[in-house]
Amino acid sequence: MLVNKRTNFLSFYFALLIFSPVHAFAAEMIIGEEKISPGINLIFEGAPKDTVHPKQYFRAESDTDIHIEMLANWSDEAPKGSPAGGFVAYLEVYANIKGSGGNQIEVKLTPHLNMSDNLHYAQNIKLPGKIDELYDVKFTISPPKQDQLGIHYDWNGEVGPLIDETVFEYKNLDFKEIALSSRR
Repeated sequence: MLVNKRTNFLSFYFALLIFSPVHAFAAEMIIGEEKISPGINLIFEGAPKDTVHPKQYFRAESDTDIHIEMLANWSDEAPKGSPAGGFVAYLEVYANIKGSGGNQIEVKLTPHLNMSDNLHYAQNIKLPGKIDELYDVKFTISPPKQDQLGIHYDWNGEVGPLIDETVFEYKNLDFKEIALSSRR
């Protein structure tokens, strides 16, 4: 009986692989990985679109091409007291996306929470051109607004501001596979 169930499962699994579109359930696209001071790891991703709650504040999945993300986590080289792997909060993050056709958009990436990345910065977006265009993306990461984060005497004396404004640019990105994929 166990052999028969296993054979049925394997047959189903291989049929699913053969007859499903290759792009149906794509993984996230790593755009870039960077490190900034003081000990912060950044990962920029293009991810399959998703439903984000509360729905009235985020673009509907049906009106979205991709989910653009930035993960910001403390590294092992972070200042004392920073939990390695912990989320770096209160950053101001913008993504400027420009298509090869010349159209562009700028979006603010806001804190999001999911089961795979946990806390991260992201936004559902509609690409400013066709999904088969190449895109340039410029991420601008700025320190928190002055009234959003208090920096204690010890941190200020040893580290200073949380971060300095930093810009990362990536050219000729192909989002087609991500735009055609689904999370479910």
